[in-house]
Parts: sequence; C-alpha cells; structure tokens
Amino acid sequence: MRGRDLLTLLEFKPPEVEHLLELSRDFKRRYYAGEIYIPIHRGKTAMLIFEKPSTRTRVSTSVAAYQLGMNVVVASSQELQLGRGETVADTARTLSRYVQVIAARVYRHEDLEELARYASVPVINLLSDKFHPLQSLADALTLWEHKGRLRGIRLAFLGDVGNNMAASLAVIGAKLGWEIRLIGPKRLWNERLASALAEDAAATGANIYFSEAVEDVKGVDAVYTDVWVSMGFEKEAEERVRLLSPYQVNRRVMELAGPQAVFLHCLPAHRGQEVTDEVIDGPQSVVWDQAENRLHTAKAALAALTP
Repeated sequence: MRGRDLLTLLEFKPPEVEHLLELSRDFKRRYYAGEIYIPIHRGKTAMLIFEKPSTRTRVSTSVAAYQLGMNVVVASSQELQLGRGETVADTARTLSRYVQVIAARVYRHEDLEELARYASVPVINLLSDKFHPLQSLADALTLWEHKGRLRGIRLAFLGDVGNNMAASLAVIGAKLGWEIRLIGPKRLWNERLASALAEDAAATGANIYFSEAVEDVKGVDAVYTDVWVSMGFEKEAEERVRLLSPYQVNRRVMELAGPQAVFLHCLPAHRGQEVTDEVIDGPQSVVWDQAENRLHTAKAALAALTP
C-alpha cells in the first residue's frame, strides 16, 4: 500500500480495508502493552493541512505521526500561500519536495483530488464535503471490538443521509459486507452512491439501502448519527433542524433498536438536536471508544501508506 492515496476508501479492495483494520487493532494492542512509540517512519515528515476547525482529527493524526517517529507540520490554508491565491497544484508540487505524506481536511473534495493529482507523495483525506474515510475506519474498529466480528454488522444511520459520514459508512459497509440502513428524508438520499457501491456489495454480500422510516432501526447492531448542520451549511441551519428533527436519536429510538445496539457519533455532538444527553451519555454509547480509535486507525493509515 505504500505510496497510495486514501481519498474515499472506494479505491481500496475489501482485503485492503481489512488489512488497515487489522493493523489498527495491532497498534492499539501494542499501545496498551506499553509500546506507544513505534518509529517505523523515523525522520520522515507529515504535512497536515486544515481548512476547517478540528479536535479529534488534528490531535489524533498529529499524535499518530509522532508515535511513528515522524516530524509533523500543521498549518491552516491561511497560513500557507493557498490563502493568498497560490493554486492547489503548485502547493502540491512544492510540498512534495519537503514531506513524505500530505493529509488534508478541506471544504471541497475536488480540491483534495487536485492535491492528490499533482502531489508525488501520498495524500490522505482527513475530511471533505463528500467523504470522511479515517472516521469510518475508526467506526469499524469500534464495532469489531464491541460486536466481536468485522463482517455482517447491521448499522442504522439516522439524520442527514446525504452527508460525508453517511457516504463513508456506506463505502466501508460495502467493503466489509455490512447492512447499512440510511434513514432520513428522501430529498437527501444519495442513490447514485449506492449504485457506485453495487459491485463491492455484490462481492461481499453487503446490503445498503435508504428509508424514511425510523422504525427501520429495529434489530440493528449499531445506531449512528451526525450533526444536522455540517460546517459550510450554517445558512441552512433552521431548515435542516426542521427537516431532520423526526430523526433525533433519543430513548425511543434506542428502545426500538434494542438492547444489543450500541450508539455511535463521530463528534462533535450538538446535544439536544441529533442526539439527547441520555443516549450519548447512556450505557449503550461507545462514542469515547470510537473517538480514541481515531488515533489507532490514523496510525495504521500513516504506517501503511507513507513510503
């Protein structure tokens, strides 16, 4: 895998996704055995670019790179010449002469694709408006730990089923043979993505479908939600809250899902909107394990892809 980009996980075959998760689990095991610093990339440098604010992604990726022995350079787009009009292509060409891997959190997925097109080093997606692949790897690791299996997971995502997180869960679900129930308003359905995943789904036995019925959470292994108003959609906040309020994850939803269902959220959470306090702080919530796993999966991605 060394030298490859990670933009969506669509570009990875199912066994390669499983390899990244096995590597993540191994790094976590070694972490708790006291083997925190594993300098397999000693002396190399990771460039982290953030157009958007970040807590978990920025800290977990920085720490992961350091624990692999790497130097870390972190900058916002305004701190680079990107903020003064330099092209993404020219930035990619320049940074490739200095660092061994570039990871970026961007507003437009197309900018990330351009960065990857012109960079001669691997580019990793730390979040774009279309995909959040490192988060979905952390989600899969969390479910593997709590459910004891990696395949055959049944997951319901409630709310903004057209956002980057729903898309990334559909992608990894197709790779791992999951059933993904995307439950939300029909106007937000991204059926073109489901079509793009048909080949992988057929190969792995995955089932990915959309629904407007909250009752379709029944019997799942996991209930997942995300913020209703993502960064960049603030002007639509009032309309989105009105549209998505029937899909709040609350006690009734978790009771419908059943006691076997764990609750997931990629964070930060808008408590009282997409999820209630009693759910995110309740006994079925595994969001803090999920947040921690961002470290171990980031370490796996950097370890596997950095040349």
